Amino acid sequence: MKAITRQKSPEEIQQDLDGLGRVYIIGCGTCATLTRTGGNDEVQAMKEYLQGLGKVVTGSIVIPTACDEMTEVSLRENNHAIQNANCLLVMTCALGVQKVGSYLTKPVIPALDTLFIGLERSPGVFHEVCAQCGHCVIGWTAGICPITACHKHLLNGPCGGTSNGKCEVDKTKDCAWTLIYESLKQQGRLELMRKYQPIRNSQIAPRPRSVTVS
Repeated sequence: MKAITRQKSPEEIQQDLDGLGRVYIIGCGTCATLTRTGGNDEVQAMKEYLQGLGKVVTGSIVIPTACDEMTEVSLRENNHAIQNANCLLVMTCALGVQKVGSYLTKPVIPALDTLFIGLERSPGVFHEVCAQCGHCVIGWTAGICPITACHKHLLNGPCGGTSNGKCEVDKTKDCAWTLIYESLKQQGRLELMRKYQPIRNSQIAPRPRSVTVS
């Protein structure tokens, strides 16, 4: 699974960099490269765009995976160019931005919006597959998440609006519960469709969440 991102508008990036004339750019060689929002080509294009605005780009790097522990090593190796900048423009998911920011005291500016956790179903086409809700139910829904695949997030489906296997909210989309039904039927586990799932209280888990592994 990948963090799916899109680039912020040039106007927003320009506004966020107001008063910051010297910029170091960071991209990511994993998710942001896959979604073409923060790989080598996009970092180079951003460099040229900022220079066109009169900014000084002190350097740039595409970190192999911007959210892992090697980020600190990459930053240390490029410390001179980073210290010569007023800020860092980070072309990664929000996790990568926060990872970079945890090692530095300089302003860290996100160049991307993080949309969802998804899979690439076909080249360049990404679909949300996990909302990280903290209570996974796909064991009884044939590996299909009703929270992300169903527009209504129904845990007990289908609703009365499905027609010919399509969703009433978006008729271009397959009905999640029709897909679940067909998969469970193929697996010989249709009895799971009759199992009632209690309505979830989405406010029960306070944020931010944390987990301690012992």
